[in-house]
Amino acid sequence: MSTYTIDTTHSEIGFSVRHMMFAKVRGQFKAWSATFAFDAANPEKSQVSVEVDVASIDTREEKRDGHLRSDDFFAAERFPKMTFVGTQVKRVGEGQFELTGDLTLRDVKHPVTLHVEQTGGGKDPWGNQRLGFQAKGTLLRSDFGLRWNQALETGGVLVSDKVELEVEVQVVVSG
Repeated sequence: MSTYTIDTTHSEIGFSVRHMMFAKVRGQFKAWSATFAFDAANPEKSQVSVEVDVASIDTREEKRDGHLRSDDFFAAERFPKMTFVGTQVKRVGEGQFELTGDLTLRDVKHPVTLHVEQTGGGKDPWGNQRLGFQAKGTLLRSDFGLRWNQALETGGVLVSDKVELEVEVQVVVSG
């Protein structure tokens, strides 16, 4: 099994959520760290853990970001970290995996499954071996106690319960 260092300058933890039921708002977390050990021959032995600073949320609108940091959503002062710890990796095709893990947000732990694709790999100009991965999944805000919303006069709500996750990761062999 190889241990990898996450190249956070070439990686992103992103999300999108429906606004007013018809448009998507996209965002990312700018401060996070992860540990990653990958065994290409036996991917079920692979390990991943991620820690996200929820106050680093960035949706390109400071007023919205402030609201997301508030007790209506992340309660960032009381619960500054969101964590993901992988519990199972299954190969589902060539370069395709299902990664299941426990996501903890606001002290609520809930399983989340991500569909992972190994997007490539190779040596960089400095001789380091790198791999790329993309992970996608969905979660429900309500599973973590994030229930704030506003009803719309046309029906529906302001913010969807469903959140789409999209993670792009570039890793460097470190051991």
